Amino acid sequence: MKAVVFYEHNTDKTMDEFMEVFPRHETFEAEFLKSGKVLGTGAFSNPGEGAMAIFINKEAAEEFVNGDPFVQEGLIAKVTIREWNDELA
Repeated sequence: MKAVVFYEHNTDKTMDEFMEVFPRHETFEAEFLKSGKVLGTGAFSNPGEGAMAIFINKEAAEEFVNGDPFVQEGLIAKVTIREWNDELA
């Protein structure tokens, strides 16, 4: 079963703080993409609405969240992981 991660941004943090951490987040994310553990990821189109990603399973989602520099640096206020039945797979 796949898993979807929802990130809610910490509204106390500035865009400059996000951009300072972004290169480390991007490098970390690239490793997951190469491994095939993440199927899609990105921010929502309206600023401040957060982001989401789809992973191959819950374990991969948890591994990502636990290692993500955005989470480690306190830039994410809330993380929600939901298992998801992909009807197209």
